[in-house]
Amino acid sequence: MIERSVRPLLVAIATALLMQPGARDGSAQTPRSVDTALILAIDVSNSVDARRYRLQIDGIADALDAPSVQAAILGGPRQAIAIGIILWADRPRFSIPWVRIASAADAMALAGKVRRLARQGGEFTCMAQMMRFVADKVTAQMPMRAARIVLDVSGDGRENCNPEAAPAELRDELVAIGLTINGLPILEGSEAATLAGWYGENAVGGPGAFVLPAQGFEDFGRAFRQKFITEISGLPAGPPQPPPQLTMHGQP
Repeated sequence: MIERSVRPLLVAIATALLMQPGARDGSAQTPRSVDTALILAIDVSNSVDARRYRLQIDGIADALDAPSVQAAILGGPRQAIAIGIILWADRPRFSIPWVRIASAADAMALAGKVRRLARQGGEFTCMAQMMRFVADKVTAQMPMRAARIVLDVSGDGRENCNPEAAPAELRDELVAIGLTINGLPILEGSEAATLAGWYGENAVGGPGAFVLPAQGFEDFGRAFRQKFITEISGLPAGPPQPPPQLTMHGQP
């Protein structure tokens, strides 16, 4: 764990990197530049059994295999995005580090890698610790320039780890260094009625941020694909069709 006294320096360094000419606005069209750097943070806490984990993993892989998603990936000015995947529960793990996707073949190769991703163990839902990990480790070590950086958080429960800093505080820190954080709460179990609201208040933030719930784990694949296309295509964040409930950050 990085000492709190060092964290402001890391934030300053990350901010300086993001503010370099071309780092965020895309004016530097290098082979390593991307339209969106997307961090997929997947809840693997105790409530996510093997079946529920597989529904999440297959939903992500199926989206990457979909021609509509591939078209969105290749439809931006740089015709490329980057994806990194974090599995998080008690501790976060950068299970698939940054992968640049610039072709349908790249997307399908990552889909295969996702399907083979073994589930890690974990009991608690430590969202704040995951966000700290993103701030200290993931964004600070990006190997490419990105026009925008998005943290995509999915899970079926709220923070329950008694963190030193609350998720909302870490959310604000990530937004301050230029990230957008979107939420995909999975509405299943004892927290289904309140989880979307909790995500909106504590996890989501940044320009254009939104919450798009899945109506249970069986609905994860549908919700993830809609959310993925919205995030990488620049489409308006309003829901194109019912039943998805899409909540813009800061709106009731």
